[in-house]
Amino acid sequence: MQISENSVVSFHYTLTDKDGQVIDSSAGHAPLTYLHGVGQIVPGLENALVGKQAGDKLDVEVAAAEGYGEHHDFMVQQVPREAFQGVDDIEPGMQFQAQTPQGGMTVTVTAVDETTVTVDGNHPLAGKNLFFAVEIVTVRDATDEEKAHGHVHGEGGHHH
Repeated sequence: MQISENSVVSFHYTLTDKDGQVIDSSAGHAPLTYLHGVGQIVPGLENALVGKQAGDKLDVEVAAAEGYGEHHDFMVQQVPREAFQGVDDIEPGMQFQAQTPQGGMTVTVTAVDETTVTVDGNHPLAGKNLFFAVEIVTVRDATDEEKAHGHVHGEGGHHH
């Protein structure tokens, strides 16, 4: 069976950056399972998997725009240190949940000085091409329930 809209796909992957450094991998873990066509994985990878089947192995380069998006400078902001009341030790790399008019957003601290904390609301992989090594493990049709719910259910169904 080939991967198409409403397929349930399981695959192993290794994600690397342009220098070959491993960012994430399913090695040593269960394969990643998703419902194809509902946006559960980055668009560039999902598009590359169309028509593939169990046993296929492929290398996919996903452009930033088809991965986690381009890096947007407007999402980097300097915030007064007073906004972090109750947090004494703020260091680059720390993440916080910020409230915006559009809802909650995770921001990453990129710089700290005595009066200002610089935070970045971009995804950490925004603006970067992604390199996936993929091995398709299984492909099956989604059940009617999985299609209706928009996600994969485990063995014996899914209970909400």
